[in-house]
Amino acid sequence: MKRLLIIIPLLFILTACQLVLPSPGALTITVNADGKAQTLTVEPGTTVQMALEAANINLGALDRVEPALSTVLTSDTAIKIVRVVEEFDVEESVLPFENQTVKNESMPEGQTVLIQPGVNGKVSTTYRTLKEDGVLVSRTIVKTETIEAAKPEIVMVGVQSPYVSLPIDGKLTYITASSAWLMEKTTGNRRPLVTTGDLDGRIFSISPDRKWLLFSRLAQDADKSSAINSLWIVNLETSDPKPISLGVTNVVHFADWVPGSPMTIAYSTVEPRDVPPGWQANNDLIVLQFDETGSEIDRKTIVEVNSGGIYGWWGTLYSYSPDGSRIAYARPDSIGLVDTSTGELDPMVNLVPYQTGGDWAWVPGLNWSPDGRLLFTVVHGAPTSSAADETSTEFDLAATVMGSGSVIRIYPNAGMFAEAVPSSAGSAYLMGVMTSILPAQSETSKYDLRTMDRDGSNIRKLYPGEGIQGLNPQKVTWSPSSVKNVYLGFLSQGNIMLVDMSTGSISQVTGDGTVSKFDWK
Repeated sequence: MKRLLIIIPLLFILTACQLVLPSPGALTITVNADGKAQTLTVEPGTTVQMALEAANINLGALDRVEPALSTVLTSDTAIKIVRVVEEFDVEESVLPFENQTVKNESMPEGQTVLIQPGVNGKVSTTYRTLKEDGVLVSRTIVKTETIEAAKPEIVMVGVQSPYVSLPIDGKLTYITASSAWLMEKTTGNRRPLVTTGDLDGRIFSISPDRKWLLFSRLAQDADKSSAINSLWIVNLETSDPKPISLGVTNVVHFADWVPGSPMTIAYSTVEPRDVPPGWQANNDLIVLQFDETGSEIDRKTIVEVNSGGIYGWWGTLYSYSPDGSRIAYARPDSIGLVDTSTGELDPMVNLVPYQTGGDWAWVPGLNWSPDGRLLFTVVHGAPTSSAADETSTEFDLAATVMGSGSVIRIYPNAGMFAEAVPSSAGSAYLMGVMTSILPAQSETSKYDLRTMDRDGSNIRKLYPGEGIQGLNPQKVTWSPSSVKNVYLGFLSQGNIMLVDMSTGSISQVTGDGTVSKFDWK
């Protein structure tokens, strides 16, 4: 009996020992994590994930496991766990100001004047850092924000031009180096109006009373996500002009003064887009009246937001008749008049839209005769063709007769960017005309400057002469009506050129090569 009592406990011990012994073919797994090694035994066919669960090891979202969690274990294996930690930190740094130079032809060459001192801005940079087992392996920028925009240092440099000063009537304003300047009485008498260096040249127009300049400025860095540009005015009669914001943004194609309505403009808007061309046109027409501080007095929508017809995403161009009684419109598929009572568009000429093959659309220019009886524009496509060919390279200069609506082609194959701008010399007006040198390639061709009568007769080429490069497409500008000193102005290689219509002589009146636009009233 005593021997039986001894044998029974021994049997229990042997049985227990048999439970903890590994079965034949069991695998030995070593897990290396957090600087420690842990060994465990698992059955063949166990996955890495199951082994880690058996070892009570938790994984972070970014932790890396070698071999992968889904790997099936078939032999003794060492599992390595790399602890990955992600952190974000923000640093502020200095945003250096830019140096801008404004050339002044009224100052002696070499003389400099500091217009605006530069001020550094601040930039906030967010970094993403990754550490593996406590060791830094990467640090990348994920976001950069401008906390305070830098103000550029603007220095005016004298580049006094050797060109002869010419007497002029009215006021001639121009954009040079993205700043606005004024010539008055003579081409040598010039002064700065706006020296911010951010005029985009889309809108630039003197008011009918010659007191104000309407212009557009690029949106500041903080506003670029919601605005392309903004409209401003500046007084031309004060000795210390200060730009005044009108609180209007995203004006790409049209904004101008309304004839006969002081301190009143009309404009059309777009919506910014991240894809080319950078906007979606609203094709609307809005009239805004304001006071001399830029504060709104009245706002009226003439044409509501609309699709704009074929290729309407590009935009619609508008133009007031000289007396302000009519509003013409042009868009890729038609030219006509705006019914101001209903806001409807009344087509006079249905155009064959031009297939540009790019992220832009062709829209013809609009120019009224001084008496408002004719509207000069360009029509697309051969008049004898029965088929609508969107790729046709024929663009004819034409005049639409108000009242009858008849269209007279006065200069065939003038080019898609041709313009016919009438002078203001009463009923005997001439037209300054830009015509393509290579009509079949008028999209990329240089252009000639000519004058002609309103019916297309008495054509006279003014520029360029033999061996001189042609002009970029542009809308030429006549001097204000005068008995003497009648000039036709245009841009050549970034400079203003004036043709004396009494002698035919051409004078260059700027010399810095950075003029992009001008207006003269």
